[in-house]
Amino acid sequence: MDWFKSSYSEGSGECVEVAWLDAGKVGVRDSKNPTGPALVFSPGEWDAFTQVAKEHERREW
Repeated sequence: MDWFKSSYSEGSGECVEVAWLDAGKVGVRDSKNPTGPALVFSPGEWDAFTQVAKEHERREW
C-alpha cells in the first residue's frame, strides 16, 4: 500500500497521508506518526468527507 500527501502539502510535517485500500476504502493517517493508528473510511464516508471539505474550501473565513 502506498501512502501519499496532497500536492498542496508544504513539507512542514503537519500533514495527513492517504492510501487507497481494498474494496474502495480510504486510509488516512498522521504523516508525523506513520506507524500509529489510521482512520479507514468507506467509499460513501470518503465521498461525504471530501464534499464537505470542498464546500469549506470555497468559503472565505
